[in-house]
Amino acid sequence: MPAHFIAIALGFLLDRIIGDPPKWPHPIRFLGTFISKATTVLNKGRFRIAKGAFLLILTIAMVFVLVFFVVGFAYKFHPILGIAVEAVLIAIGLAQKSLRDAALEVYRPLELGNLPEAREKLSWIVGRDTKHLNESAIARGAVETVSENTSDGVTAPLFWAFLLGAPGLWLYKTVNTLDSMVGYRDERFEKFGKVSARMDDVLNFIPARITGLLILLYTPNEGQMPFMKRFARWSRDARRHPSPNSGFLEAATAWQLGITLGGKSTYRGVVSNKPEFGPENAPLTAKHIKSTITEMHTVSFVFWFIMTLIGVLFYGLA
Repeated sequence: MPAHFIAIALGFLLDRIIGDPPKWPHPIRFLGTFISKATTVLNKGRFRIAKGAFLLILTIAMVFVLVFFVVGFAYKFHPILGIAVEAVLIAIGLAQKSLRDAALEVYRPLELGNLPEAREKLSWIVGRDTKHLNESAIARGAVETVSENTSDGVTAPLFWAFLLGAPGLWLYKTVNTLDSMVGYRDERFEKFGKVSARMDDVLNFIPARITGLLILLYTPNEGQMPFMKRFARWSRDARRHPSPNSGFLEAATAWQLGITLGGKSTYRGVVSNKPEFGPENAPLTAKHIKSTITEMHTVSFVFWFIMTLIGVLFYGLA
């Protein structure tokens, strides 16, 4: 168990400092290729919900068993090798540095007033149409992405790493990847991706709520609203989001920074109107992107620290 905590700490630090070198092969690419090919074969004809569930179970089993045996073999060979292997597997399953770098790619041209470049960089990390967005809408897209992915890409993987080690983290990453690839509510994926989308909601249920609360407790209160008012509005707004989890992140960020998130977006020419969170008509600027990056780093560290403390106390009492 102490080796497990050390591996998580090292993995957390490695991701924070080094992240994912762009030219290195990443397991998610191989996982995505497998899911894409399997989807082509399975997502047709009858029983699509059952076929989607089969793909979910098959992919989870493959990844979990593979990581379990790789980590187990490394620890049996030598504890230090085990810690190193598990730390690396945890590091490449987290997204602190990649989230920060992607958001800064939008921030830099936006800060300089180069809206065409900022729109292009934003299109790399969001699914919405970016061609005609103004400064506030560009900043909103980046802020919402970092806010939501603070849980999806950092605290939720950490949560499952603390519970089940690197295999648990990669179980979560597998489900999250499936959700991002097939969990759409459209004609093609409505049935096939249904089980994957619901499973992702289940696995992120607790981490999303903890992360949202930590945003309110530990990040700068730029909106200058008293805590109990922010907490009440966060609790109210979070449940208005179409996603059972994303609202707990976006609403917390909106009230903490004193900005308006949500509202109108366009996806492939189709308008989507989501509920708005935060003070009414409070536009965003480039600086709010940097504020959200700071928020992500702060909450990620606090989440890691609290989970480590709970784990050490539990281990000491066991």
